[in-house]
Amino acid sequence: MCHLPGLVVFDLDYTLWPFWVDTHVDPPFHRDRAGSVLDAHGRPVRLYPEVPAVLERLQGLGVPMAAASRTGEIRGATQLLELFGVRRFLCRVEIYPGGKSTHFHRLQQDTGVPFAQMLFFDDEERNIRDVSKLGVTCVLVPDGMTQALLTQGLEAFARS
Repeated sequence: MCHLPGLVVFDLDYTLWPFWVDTHVDPPFHRDRAGSVLDAHGRPVRLYPEVPAVLERLQGLGVPMAAASRTGEIRGATQLLELFGVRRFLCRVEIYPGGKSTHFHRLQQDTGVPFAQMLFFDDEERNIRDVSKLGVTCVLVPDGMTQALLTQGLEAFARS
């Protein structure tokens, strides 16, 4: 695969983890002695199983990564990125309510990566629709981020 994106961007809720951080779990979050991440009520919260391998694969390819989320639960989402060990993979994090195109304009401004050199993964069709209008290659994530979806996205990007 010779033509790689200049930036891969991930949504968070139902893309990296199987819940909405603002409604399905309760911050603050913490790690127990066994290393599991728990919410305020002691309920376990997890990433989708293939997410760590996806992030490691992109890091191995030298592709910068970022997160873009519209959640209003900014503190909780940020805390989960740290506790799950995801934050260390990300060069930029944009977490705040509003349209995803705002997140992408800020990512473009902060990184200097043109929209046409970005690849985006999200579970919501409206976000895919909005961001694709900017010229970003977008992939719908129906059931959580997987290696197969990453391959599909990288192939779609290489063809674009």
